Amino acid sequence: MHLDVLDLRNFYYRTALGRVAQRAIRDEVVKMWPPLAGQTVAGFGFAVPLLRPYLAEARRVIALMPAPQGVMPWPAGEANVSVLCEDAAWPLSTGFVDRLIVVHGLETSDNSAAVLEESYRVLGPGGRALFVVPNRIGLWSRRDGTPFGFGRPYSNGQLEAELKRHGFSPERSQTALFAPPSQGRFWLRTSAIWEWLGRSAPWLAGGVLMVEVSKQVYAPTRGGLGAIVSRPLKSLQGLPAAQPTPRRQAPTSEV
Repeated sequence: MHLDVLDLRNFYYRTALGRVAQRAIRDEVVKMWPPLAGQTVAGFGFAVPLLRPYLAEARRVIALMPAPQGVMPWPAGEANVSVLCEDAAWPLSTGFVDRLIVVHGLETSDNSAAVLEESYRVLGPGGRALFVVPNRIGLWSRRDGTPFGFGRPYSNGQLEAELKRHGFSPERSQTALFAPPSQGRFWLRTSAIWEWLGRSAPWLAGGVLMVEVSKQVYAPTRGGLGAIVSRPLKSLQGLPAAQPTPRRQAPTSEV
């Protein structure tokens, strides 16, 4: 079940721990996808904390929020780019999106297959999608006090297998959010150190998995004349070629 939009807003924008999580994940997203002019960037779930760096450069930014979660206007004080939608029906044209970020949208959905099908549909040729989900072996998925403690956490193998079943090609994956999910002052003050340590220590489990994928596009099968077999069956070799049957002429009547 999707989380409530007010709970998500309060966590990310009104708690110190939420700001730590926002900064840690957003920094990694920007490293993977530096803002580029002319792109259409969309997010599904509650992706607005990660979309802000793209507002200035992107051609358009769209925040898709699932109906069970609810919607809030965003960004504050600017033209709204948020829209309410169903998991299985996004108000976007096929192939419209260049970059798609899904966070708090897959693991909490009652119909994750529909979310992946819509993700595939709206992604354009050459486009990329980034799925951010709770890490099954991370500390954050074990704490109910954060949004990452709800829904179904994933292992890297589980997530990549599910993405492949829906036509995506995993390109790269990583973990992020290495700071402990604690409101303690010491842990909050040292959060940047934990993020640095996590990037250099592969044995340290991050709180979220981040998997970047591309869209598999298969060449259409040729029909018509292109489907004619160019080589005859060998079993027919040696047989005489068929000869045309002479046309019989009608008898002429004598006058």
